[in-house]
Amino acid sequence: MQSHEAKEKGEKMSKKFNVAVAGATGAVGNRMLACLEERDFPVDNIKLLATAKSAGRKLSFKGQEITVEELTESSFDWVDIGIFSAGGATSEKFAPAAASAGCVVVDNSAAWRMDPDVPLVVPEVNPHAVAGYTKKGIIANPNCSTIQMIVALAPIHQKVGIKRIVVSTYQAVSGTGKKAIDELENQIKAIVNNEAPQNTVYPYRIAFNCLPHIDVFLDNGYSKEEVKMVNETRKILEDDSIGITATTVRVPVFYSHSESVNIETKQPISAEAARALLEKEPGVEVVDDLENNIYPLAIDAAGIDEILVGRIREDESVPNGINMWVVADNIRKGAATNATQIAEVLAKEYL
Repeated sequence: MQSHEAKEKGEKMSKKFNVAVAGATGAVGNRMLACLEERDFPVDNIKLLATAKSAGRKLSFKGQEITVEELTESSFDWVDIGIFSAGGATSEKFAPAAASAGCVVVDNSAAWRMDPDVPLVVPEVNPHAVAGYTKKGIIANPNCSTIQMIVALAPIHQKVGIKRIVVSTYQAVSGTGKKAIDELENQIKAIVNNEAPQNTVYPYRIAFNCLPHIDVFLDNGYSKEEVKMVNETRKILEDDSIGITATTVRVPVFYSHSESVNIETKQPISAEAARALLEKEPGVEVVDDLENNIYPLAIDAAGIDEILVGRIREDESVPNGINMWVVADNIRKGAATNATQIAEVLAKEYL
């Protein structure tokens, strides 16, 4: 499905663009580079940027070896679109410089998401918001856990309105980066070999464990990750009236976040009707055959762009309640693919 979409988009966009990928040597940056190639984004010239430590490395793009350059404020003089995945501090410093040079930035960090002058975009949900890029020259990519939930909930919200969301996440270690992936792998090996596992990335051992702790804790007892989900969901759906509470948990899975989502809707909707809406939603695959024990699994979502939704059922404890289980690859649709899709909307409709 994705390859067909990519081909179709490529055919419609005859103009080509100069593109920069900032943070190209990281896990998400690497995936962004791959997404641009897989989806046949109309690239004229490409520039790969990273820290001075990573400069000089070579990465492959469409059969060519591209040398990574050091990210500086003058890196964007001839660049049309800059896709950033280099952390919040880096985005705060370099995104405005890129925008000043005439480059439109699609930023994957949390730095600009809640800026009222920066659109926060999930292309299946609010592509119209991309038009707001002209205010600062920056478009924000939402948090991975927010993206997958919002794609699953948006059609229901549009149809019957959502009054309240209760979400618990089960997030893969790849969301923290390569060091966390390595730490989980090393801890598993150590435990299997009856050795003491070492932890430096997380405050406790992650192997065979669950940590209800993602990002820093705030004064209200919520973690920053939980507050991100609340604020970003309201901004994307353009509805501050939705009541939202989240509990985010790190689990010993390498790739793909899973979420238990409970909603109360303003108008009644059956599980069958909700399932029918989701079956028509672009980017969603309904995986929900309980008679055969078929439901979304993290291992099945890893490596694909579709958001898997299952366990769709009515919440019998409240009126107008629906439960569902939502799974997606946090590096692909949760980061790189969504950013590339934003760039596609930008290129096709606005540049």
